[in-house]
Amino acid sequence: MILINLLPHREARRQQRKQAFFAGIGMAVLAGAAIVLIWYTAVKTQIDTQEEHNQFLTSEIKRLDAQIADVATLKAEIEALKARQKAVEDLQADRNMPVYLLNELVKQTPEGVFLTSIKQSGQQVALTGVAQTNERISEFLRNAAGNSPWLERPQLVEIRAQNVQVAGSKDQRRMFGFIMNVTLKRPPAPGSAASGVAVAASGAAAATAPAASMATR
Repeated sequence: MILINLLPHREARRQQRKQAFFAGIGMAVLAGAAIVLIWYTAVKTQIDTQEEHNQFLTSEIKRLDAQIADVATLKAEIEALKARQKAVEDLQADRNMPVYLLNELVKQTPEGVFLTSIKQSGQQVALTGVAQTNERISEFLRNAAGNSPWLERPQLVEIRAQNVQVAGSKDQRRMFGFIMNVTLKRPPAPGSAASGVAVAASGAAAATAPAASMATR
């Protein structure tokens, strides 16, 4: 009978299985490490890309903020220039207002109405005078309200009967003294106002003489 000892073969096979097991574990660990490394690299790349985008957005936001500040400064400067321009235009218009006022008073004052005082404060004008009848005063109010491009919103403050000394005589005439307020309009535009200066100035001499005569009557 032949006896065969199989122990060395079994031990050798057991060792092979152990080696294969450990080799499989090693390969799995390596594969896992490779997967983790690849995932980490991908995530880090995304983070770096996002950080670059964030830095770009931050720099663009700062640039836009600077531009917005510049625009706000420009707007403030433009508003200041507009305010100064309007002030200059108002001064230019106000300089010619007395000419327009005298010219309009000559045109709109009816016969039988005599102005003794004209006081202007800004756009408000206070007129004091006497009239032969109440109807003359009413006509003056209507003319100032609807017929004048420079006068508006006339208001009769006071009216009273009084005796007025006739010039060159001892006789007295019954007249009606009145006080009236009226608003002086500004020119619609500096160009039109400037163009109207020539027309108003041409009548300024005629306006001054009748106004003076009205004040002395």
